Amino acid sequence: MNNLYNQNIANRSDHLYKVMSSQQFLQMQGLNNEIPFFIFPFKPQEQDEIEKMGKALIKKLELKGVRILKVNLYDLSLDLLKQRKILDQFIENEETYSKRDLFDDLQGVLDTNKYLVPEISKRMSEKVFDILFITGVGEVFPYIRSHNLLNNLQSVAKDQPLVLWFPGEYTFTPEGRSSLKLFGCLPDNAYYRAFNILDYQV
Repeated sequence: MNNLYNQNIANRSDHLYKVMSSQQFLQMQGLNNEIPFFIFPFKPQEQDEIEKMGKALIKKLELKGVRILKVNLYDLSLDLLKQRKILDQFIENEETYSKRDLFDDLQGVLDTNKYLVPEISKRMSEKVFDILFITGVGEVFPYIRSHNLLNNLQSVAKDQPLVLWFPGEYTFTPEGRSSLKLFGCLPDNAYYRAFNILDYQV
């Protein structure tokens, strides 16, 4: 586990600002033709503090001229349900739904390839930005899986750095195998093409 992962939030915020405000990061240099996807892992119990830090970081970066597009997956999911006039239906029938039916229906309605990625792509086209932040990962699990989302975003989000704010661990074995563990314990399947932003040096 990266040493920064266990350091205080102020130190991690300083690191993120240093990295994200650098031309090296913004111009995606030194990635060896890999897709510019980054994971920012943090301890799940820090969620509220990390959220505050994220808001402050966005303001600080924007003062530096670095424009951020933030997409919160929970808010995005609610917007999609409202757009399709399905949210009220779920709320009205909540008591009669089995957990399995609810899971199946929500997974269908929030299909990553069919609905989420096109909506994220639409938001990307509507705003000029330098870095894409994806947040709200923990709130939408298990309906939306991080590795699946990243795989499907490869075709539309490759021109600017993407940073996934991940409440859990992102580690690599000595053999180079990656592991995404949501909340530090739930495997979210391996995603091999993202960099751990805490390891990124400028």
